[in-house]
Amino acid sequence: MSSSMLINPLIVGFTHHIGASAMIAGSIAAIMNLTSLIFRPFAGQLTDRVSKFRLALSGGLLLLLAGLGYAFVTNVWLIALIRVVNGLGFALCSVCMATWLSGLLPRDRIGAGMGFYGMMNALGMAIAPALGIWMYQTFSYRWAFLCAAGFSATLVIVIQFITEHGQPQRQSTTKAQGLRLVQPKVVPVALIVMLLSIPYFTTQSYLVEYVAARHLHVAVGNFFLIYALILLGLRIGLKDYFDRLPFRVFLLAGSISSLVGMLGLTFMTNNWWLVLAATGLAGGYGVMYSVCQATALLVAPLNEQGLANSTFYIGMDTGMVLGPFIGGILYGSVPYQWFYPLLMLTLPLVGLVYLGFRHELAR
Repeated sequence: MSSSMLINPLIVGFTHHIGASAMIAGSIAAIMNLTSLIFRPFAGQLTDRVSKFRLALSGGLLLLLAGLGYAFVTNVWLIALIRVVNGLGFALCSVCMATWLSGLLPRDRIGAGMGFYGMMNALGMAIAPALGIWMYQTFSYRWAFLCAAGFSATLVIVIQFITEHGQPQRQSTTKAQGLRLVQPKVVPVALIVMLLSIPYFTTQSYLVEYVAARHLHVAVGNFFLIYALILLGLRIGLKDYFDRLPFRVFLLAGSISSLVGMLGLTFMTNNWWLVLAATGLAGGYGVMYSVCQATALLVAPLNEQGLANSTFYIGMDTGMVLGPFIGGILYGSVPYQWFYPLLMLTLPLVGLVYLGFRHELAR
């Protein structure tokens, strides 16, 4: 996660720096997420049919190749090609490793295990961008990209020490299974995580501009670091409850927490409101990310755990794409006072999805 997240905040500036227009630079930046979204279903199919070790190694090598490519290639269209490689590696690693980990866990501890996995994801998403920006400002783009390549090289080395290589379930290789792009039982979970992720990824893309437009004197640069620290504490504190409490309890608490976070951003005037907002989003999307992923694995058959994970990630990827898109529409067309109140409309939609599929999501 750190490998890709370190690169993401730099790629627009880097591509623009080597001669691309702002529109082309933005399009090239989006290629990775689009590639990942398209490839997710096939990554899930592969994960249920091929050794997890082999797929994780392939994904790690693709990420390593991408990191080195960014560091040494200065042609705009080659950068676009490298974004595709980055997206393929990211899709393979994220789906494969989540499924690999779930296969190493007892079924009654999947919630706690995926909570720790999600915590590592959150730390990568929060800390790596700050590290990448610091590397670029202190040294150069090239050294920042080499740092990302270093994370990928470490990944490739560390997985060599996992003795259980995650061989596929025997029944998942049968011819009767056919090609399936999503796991139907996981679709409601994917819709929920998509809706909860939209305000988060909108905030990730537009928080700096939102604060500047309101002329607020707050430590906006610390928002996601605060978010990561609070999420770390929440996941450690809740680790024994992920497998005990039903999904509906977490969903209600997460929805209320997301509402608190968006209210904090709406009324923000000082750093205390910033902390409240970060806490709310951490307790909302941050915690529900792990809860939804664990639920996706529990409602799906054992021989379709890879497909279940890929379906879950399709929901997250869609939120990652829709968040900045919706944010751009709102930021350019409504007063800032309505920016987060309109994003709050995602929460009743979450409730409608749950009510429509509550029997399937009961666990």
